[in-house]
Amino acid sequence: MKTKLTIEELEKKNAELERRNRELQADIEYYKQKYALLTAQKFGTSSEKTDKEQLELQLFNEAEISSTVLLEEPTLETISYTRKKKIGRADRLNELPVETIHYDLSDSEKVCSECDHSMHEMSTQVRKELKIIPAQVKVVEHVQHIYSCRNCETHSIKTPIKKAEMPKPVIKKGLASPS
Repeated sequence: MKTKLTIEELEKKNAELERRNRELQADIEYYKQKYALLTAQKFGTSSEKTDKEQLELQLFNEAEISSTVLLEEPTLETISYTRKKKIGRADRLNELPVETIHYDLSDSEKVCSECDHSMHEMSTQVRKELKIIPAQVKVVEHVQHIYSCRNCETHSIKTPIKKAEMPKPVIKKGLASPS
């Protein structure tokens, strides 16, 4: 059921909308002026002016112009240097001893669930983390073996991929270990 608004209510709403419109127009004008002032301050002419007396300081050049004594030009030295190579995260780890832990599937898990053929090792994922032993730091590499089925790759639409279970890192994409 629709309620009909009276003329008085409509006039009241119209007056309120006009008042709000005037406020918004005033705000727009204020921000336009503020923007113009800030751009004038930033990009406008500066208050520095050149002094005519300062332009007459060229008199100091007379001594150089009128002098007849010619001095020898100094000899130039060539200075050469080599930039230090930025040492990255991986470069800093090369000096530390490495302990590698492999996470592999058992032989029974290396069988394709689709066609019962043996799966081949497709790739490995390596995650490095720092293991701190008091007065000793070493790198622990976690190698996760990933397998896929060659038979399904060639003869089937669906190729199953299996990964060996591996513990999650303490900090995602970080080098910190639980120790």
